[in-house]
Amino acid sequence: MTAALAEKHTGTVLEPVHSTEPPTGHRRRGRERAFDDVPRWQIYVPLGIYLLFTLVPFYWMFLFAVRPTGSTSLLPWPMTGEHFSKVWTERSFAVFFQNSMIVGVCTLVATTLVALSGGYALARFDFRIKNGFMLALLCSQFIPGALMLVPLFEIFKNLQMINSLGSVVIAETVFQLPLSIILISGFIKNVPVSLEEAAWVDGCSRFRAFCAVVLPLLRPGLIAVGSFAFVHSWNHFLFALMFLSEQDKQTIPVGLNTLIGADSVDLGALAGGGVIAAIPVVIVFAFIQKWLITGFSAGAVKG
Repeated sequence: MTAALAEKHTGTVLEPVHSTEPPTGHRRRGRERAFDDVPRWQIYVPLGIYLLFTLVPFYWMFLFAVRPTGSTSLLPWPMTGEHFSKVWTERSFAVFFQNSMIVGVCTLVATTLVALSGGYALARFDFRIKNGFMLALLCSQFIPGALMLVPLFEIFKNLQMINSLGSVVIAETVFQLPLSIILISGFIKNVPVSLEEAAWVDGCSRFRAFCAVVLPLLRPGLIAVGSFAFVHSWNHFLFALMFLSEQDKQTIPVGLNTLIGADSVDLGALAGGGVIAAIPVVIVFAFIQKWLITGFSAGAVKG
């Protein structure tokens, strides 16, 4: 009303004051236009170079695995399956594959269950040594696994677990737990406590509320942690080499090492074994890539 009276008496039209700062939507569209203005070759050329350096070793391995012995062709034609048949039957890769699968699945289950309970405790409870415990988990990531081989070997020897797949599963789980607990703790912190409190009011116990409310929301995080534990245990060489001595208990990484002789290397068999070892990992990441990216991004920052 004051502005209207002033306009009536003075004849001056008061113009609204506009902010000089562009709205958020305009800034976002401006960034999108700036990205669209980038020449496509500046994006595709670096990606193409990176893809080339990534895929050439895999192509080279696949080429040696499918071309006949003695062939020097750079194209996988004619193709043969003799190398796969040789490593699967003559080199006992069927046994190695089974042992690696047992170690990978058991490590996945054990790491996920223990990390889930430890991460929940860190995310929902306060205790005196909480910060010190978190610091110890972080510092443990700087300890190489090779430094722990001698004490672990003595422990498993006293427990009569040498040459047992259980020793490898325990060792892999122990070294996977620190990072897994930290990640799971970050996932649980992103779940509001009010959801659990509402379940408590409805008569649920803490465990039942966790299973009914929190656990379904942790699926991306659990998939990320479990897949990371599986892939690491599948590819790990050191623990299986030290704790497993009999051939029928060895895993695929140790089996691949047996294909390298002192004087010669069967490149076809070695490449065939490498392709067999890579297939489960490729399948796992092909099916869980969406959950893996979502899970790691969710656990990295508390929302």
